[in-house]
Amino acid sequence: MLTAAALGMVTYGVYSVGWAIADLMTGAHVELWAELALIVFGVLLVLAAAFVRVRLPGGLAFAIGALLALQALAVHTAAHLGTGVPPQVLRGAIATALVAMAAPYDGQRRAR
Repeated sequence: MLTAAALGMVTYGVYSVGWAIADLMTGAHVELWAELALIVFGVLLVLAAAFVRVRLPGGLAFAIGALLALQALAVHTAAHLGTGVPPQVLRGAIATALVAMAAPYDGQRRAR
């Protein structure tokens, strides 16, 4: 489950970075600072996913912070695009599921 959670976080981060880059290339729908923040927090989530996978203490907290920042930026983007609440609930549910899959392994090392 830990690998699936880490891969899900990587996918979420890459999606966020890709969406922001595509939006910048096609004519930004939101402010430049929001697009750049999506890129930064997407990259941080990918890094946090690696920390979660190797069970680094604090890695899950790092990932939760990046996920919360991406969620906040998604709400900001939804306000500009007028997409409404359902996509935000789905994104929040996905983030919650990823954290729930990784939580039992947070900071634990195998006994030798």
